[in-house]
Amino acid sequence: MQNVYDIAHELVRSLKETDQFKNYKAAKAKLDSNEQLSKMIADLQEKSMQMQARMMTGEKPSDEEMQQYQSLYGIVLQDPLAAEYLQSEMAFSQIVADIYGIIGDAVK
Repeated sequence: MQNVYDIAHELVRSLKETDQFKNYKAAKAKLDSNEQLSKMIADLQEKSMQMQARMMTGEKPSDEEMQQYQSLYGIVLQDPLAAEYLQSEMAFSQIVADIYGIIGDAVK
């Protein structure tokens, strides 16, 4: 029987070979070279995480908070570099979510 940790490391190596990961890393490198845009993305992601955390506790964000988030998201997406980064991040995140789903289904 193979060691589960060895298999996990093999999975990581395989993930790093995907186009989605390579695109994400390239977009992240470009984003990191733009300090202002990088900060805007970080702020957007922080707001998103805060809203998600609150929703998990059953608290609904106010209409004003949702409007502010959507406005910031719209502004950020107007920048082609930001749009590229967010799209590549989403594509890679989908692969990771699929893998979590496969693991979750297997242990039910």
